[in-house]
Amino acid sequence: MASLSTPPPTTTTITTVNEGSATSISAVHSDILQTHILTRLDGPTLASAACTCSQLNTLSSQEALWTKICNSMWPSTNTPRIRHVISTFPNGPHSFFSDSFPLLTNLDHTNNSPQSHHDRTSELISAVDVYYKGNLIFSKVIETETVTGWFKCSPFRFDLLDPKDVVPTPIKLQDDDDDTCRDLEEDLELSWILIDPIGRRAMNVSSQKPVSVQRHWLSGEVHVRFATILAGDHHRGSSSEFVQCGVVITCGASQGRVVLIKEMSLQVEDMDGIHLNGKESLVILQRAMEGKKGIKRREEEGRKRFQEFLERKKERKEMKLRIERRLDMLCVAFGVLGFATFWLFVLCR
Repeated sequence: MASLSTPPPTTTTITTVNEGSATSISAVHSDILQTHILTRLDGPTLASAACTCSQLNTLSSQEALWTKICNSMWPSTNTPRIRHVISTFPNGPHSFFSDSFPLLTNLDHTNNSPQSHHDRTSELISAVDVYYKGNLIFSKVIETETVTGWFKCSPFRFDLLDPKDVVPTPIKLQDDDDDTCRDLEEDLELSWILIDPIGRRAMNVSSQKPVSVQRHWLSGEVHVRFATILAGDHHRGSSSEFVQCGVVITCGASQGRVVLIKEMSLQVEDMDGIHLNGKESLVILQRAMEGKKGIKRREEEGRKRFQEFLERKKERKEMKLRIERRLDMLCVAFGVLGFATFWLFVLCR
């Protein structure tokens, strides 16, 4: 388990120079630190502050601080069910933040042991928040059972909206389609946290910023894709060696030229473009929850890994085409040989 763990506190003295005098952090009253300083910090900064000295480590471990940070960053977590689930995590909201904030970095297959705990996972909870220019425009929580035969055998897919539902947004449709796509690519953000309430683990499967924005040539709808690349099975060279856990937001337009969210779905896709079923996807997601996470710029790293995934898909497709061409040539050669052998037999009789 990788998280924003707090190393053992060390005795550190923070000094300020004031006419030759030095003041340690311990001289600042704990109430001032707790109410006026620590409450202004974001999650990563608060975790760093906890590493500086024993006093800050104690003050930074207050559950109320981390609850406020989680609710501020992900408003969907401020629901009764999510609050209850977070309270069961080893260190409550601190552990939840440590699982949900970092970027997944487990692209190796060392953690792909056959012993998996996916059979005990009876449901997955999705906590989803969509932002535009830093302002929340949509938030929802859905719960999905994972023990039914339908879930295990059908393609893995979480739909956030019902077929007839649409979500109005404050986003204005630009006169130029390219400007609209560029606007969404730069200013739209998504957080999709998958929570395993039984295993008390969570992870954010979104790249935060879109990895691609494309307009459908026929319908005119805009498809905004967020993606995280995960290690699939341990068979090197297989189509599911790496998989894409992707969220696609389908946007349309109203008569008032306002962008509407028509569809939002999460799926897992291999390098052949085939969607994995629920059982296969659940194994991969469980391994990802138990794998390594790291503090990196999610949007930049997400786009980089998505491009690498597309390159792998392209190389795999080209390799399959080369194999097919060789097989076609062999079939033609055997056909010509058989035809020539037949006529040679006829002429020599």
